[in-house]
Amino acid sequence: MRILITGAAGFVGGALLGRLLRDSDEAEVTALDLTAQPSWASGPRLRWIRGGLDDRAVLDQLGRTSFDLVFHLASIPGGRAEVEPALGRCVNLDASLDLLQSLAKVRNRPRVVYASSIAVYGALSGEPVTSHTEARPAITYGAHKRMVEIALADHTRRGDMSGISLRLPGIVARPRPVSGFGSAFMSELLHAVSAAEKYVCPVSPAATAWWLSAKTAVDNLITAGTIDTCGTLQLPALRLSIAEVVNGLADLYGPERTARVTFDPDPRIEAVFGRYPALDTRAESALGFVHDGSVAEMIPNAL
Repeated sequence: MRILITGAAGFVGGALLGRLLRDSDEAEVTALDLTAQPSWASGPRLRWIRGGLDDRAVLDQLGRTSFDLVFHLASIPGGRAEVEPALGRCVNLDASLDLLQSLAKVRNRPRVVYASSIAVYGALSGEPVTSHTEARPAITYGAHKRMVEIALADHTRRGDMSGISLRLPGIVARPRPVSGFGSAFMSELLHAVSAAEKYVCPVSPAATAWWLSAKTAVDNLITAGTIDTCGTLQLPALRLSIAEVVNGLADLYGPERTARVTFDPDPRIEAVFGRYPALDTRAESALGFVHDGSVAEMIPNAL
């Protein structure tokens, strides 16, 4: 099997690449990223391409390989895309559309797993969210993600590929420094308590978010690559308040560490990233997609 991972040195991409190199003995993996090949990523089954999808030469190089499975993870984070919309369009939209078109030209109908985002939903009501909840993106990043979902669905309809878009929630714990993400506080909270540091949380204890560890996100990406279902799905995640996560951290590390967490809520951050309603992912669970199970499992998985 010939596999392509874009964004292979990123937080989730690197975790996926490591899993595939460890567990997929017969797969040939092409890894694409702007950064140099990390020292831990090596082996006769790995080909590393340093470059971006906005580079025509890179797309031409990829087009000379007939891939069976593609994980498209490369993107500019939402916070950065909002302040640099031209860059966001170049990477998150135009390059993604060019990749899909390049894959379609090969005519071998690869399985394409696209890492979309809950940013497609925009402002949420108090109603439970499913993959059928209306997408009303309120930021450029979410708008571009929705556009690529539509493009992938259209290529699938045309028979060019077998596409599935996964709407990822907040993935934790991103390595420090966590920047470019409005939900950075989710990862920073876990890092600070595990390191016995003081932390001022920018949302209140009652703020709710959807939490999924990178480990479990990789499990779900691999599941998406092996099933036949096409379309757009909402990944399961734990809906937890900050208070519940702090209590889980206290159980793991002791209350003396979580006592160093204080709160200075920013209404703008909490309005966007701290008021998530319930998730209804029963359909996705029936297909084999999972969350971390509990806060007690999520924290060590994340860290």
